[in-house]
Amino acid sequence: MSLTSSGGWLEFRFRVVGAGRSWGVAALVAVLALTGSAIASDRWIRDYDQAMAEAERTGRPVLTLFTGSDWCPHCVTLEKKVLDSSLFLEWAQDRVILLMIDLPQQGISQEERNARSRVCIKYGVRSFPNTILIAPDGVKIMGQSGYQGQSPEAWLTAFKKHVPAPILASQPADAEGDQVLSTMDDAVETARDTRKPMLLLVSRPGDAGAKTKVTSLIQDPDFNAFARDNFVVAQVSPRDESNGTEGVSGDLLGGEDLAADDVEVIVTEDGSTPIHVESGGQPAHRIVTGLRRFLANRQASRHAETIR
Repeated sequence: MSLTSSGGWLEFRFRVVGAGRSWGVAALVAVLALTGSAIASDRWIRDYDQAMAEAERTGRPVLTLFTGSDWCPHCVTLEKKVLDSSLFLEWAQDRVILLMIDLPQQGISQEERNARSRVCIKYGVRSFPNTILIAPDGVKIMGQSGYQGQSPEAWLTAFKKHVPAPILASQPADAEGDQVLSTMDDAVETARDTRKPMLLLVSRPGDAGAKTKVTSLIQDPDFNAFARDNFVVAQVSPRDESNGTEGVSGDLLGGEDLAADDVEVIVTEDGSTPIHVESGGQPAHRIVTGLRRFLANRQASRHAETIR
């Protein structure tokens, strides 16, 4: 097995051949000097399947650190200077699932080593440290290899634009410009100006049961803050062709009529094509989870298209 520790000041390489090891003197000195740093274990999941299950549950992407804790000097430096910093930890909270794939020389079984190596192979990791953002469906969104001594803020720059905003329940629900719109025309125009997708809360006009669900959803602090940060939100009705009432087209509803008490949560970019649909009858936290998962997978798909 051959792995490389990459950074601006040192190229470090080791090979495991049977029980023998080959170390560069300078690298060994650097590792010994940095030994003692360790990412807080309670913040990082160590099992890939467990992390992906948590991503599926929460809809958050997985920020995965590939590291060699007892041989890779740049890994230890990255941990000390960035991943243990308050700035990084505050950013990661409620935004990502943290996963560490550690391949040390000592301290793990061969079975565990093989399992972790398979994750490296799956995502094409050949050098350490390596940090990859993975969507909840397992697709790689983007990655960053090596560590060049950046500050926590500079190191995070590449990841920030790929991670949906967290739920900030403390934000005021009635901030200027955050109101729920009431017409498709307003929603389309605002979406065009803000470059955000539309989140439509669709129910039949005069439906008291559906109105109660929509009101409850809008007033939920988690849903309200998350929706305002990531979408243009509008409460609308289905279009009624018989009397010329404007609203959501049949295409957005999949050609189906809404039943009594039904609420559909529809994401669209153009006002006519649905790109994500949730039932408004679910608890608010489940709707938010579904929307978070949608945003993470959407980001992964866009990234994949740009590198084709």
